[in-house]
Amino acid sequence: MIRCYASVEELPATLPVFPLAGVLLLPRGRLPLNIFEKRYLAMFDDALAGDRIIGMIQPSEPGADAAPPLYPVGCAGRITQFSETEDGRYMATLAGVARFRIVGELPMLHGYRRVTADWTPYAADLKTQGCSVDRTRLVALLQDYFRKHGLSANWEAIENTPDERLLTSLAMICPFDACEKQALLEADCLADRAKIMMTLLEIAIAGQGESDQPRH
Repeated sequence: MIRCYASVEELPATLPVFPLAGVLLLPRGRLPLNIFEKRYLAMFDDALAGDRIIGMIQPSEPGADAAPPLYPVGCAGRITQFSETEDGRYMATLAGVARFRIVGELPMLHGYRRVTADWTPYAADLKTQGCSVDRTRLVALLQDYFRKHGLSANWEAIENTPDERLLTSLAMICPFDACEKQALLEADCLADRAKIMMTLLEIAIAGQGESDQPRH
């Protein structure tokens, strides 16, 4: 059973962070990870020995240096599944718990970064969110977007997927830029995330139409 948290007071004041550009985790999302760097293997071992919580966050300046600046907001996930490979990697799944805002950064431990986290702005993340989403418009945009990218989808399944789960999955899997992913992460509520998602799809479709080639 996946652990549920009743309040943000149950979440850790400090947590390890895994900076990855273009990778997004949202509450109740599922993020597969392939962990192979020594420092992140150590982070994973330490998390397993503790509360199993890891913060996913994007560098605001990827490649700037060994410890690039980070966006101020990330999302923490709990390790719910993992396996070890014969070559020493971890194949793991993080279940999104709640977003956090960085208060400060702590000294590195075993080569990985740690932060002090403020969870209070995102207490609502612990509960499933509902809102009124223009599904007709969203699905029409998705059909255009998928068609222009040569992608297929089970549209019946999409139609039957609850709003939050659908928006979370789309935000995590669509190949948006890092700053666009961050905008989706920091949306105040599900309705705002839906608006941002549809705007991004419109922009991508319009840009695609100019060249008929996928964006890179």
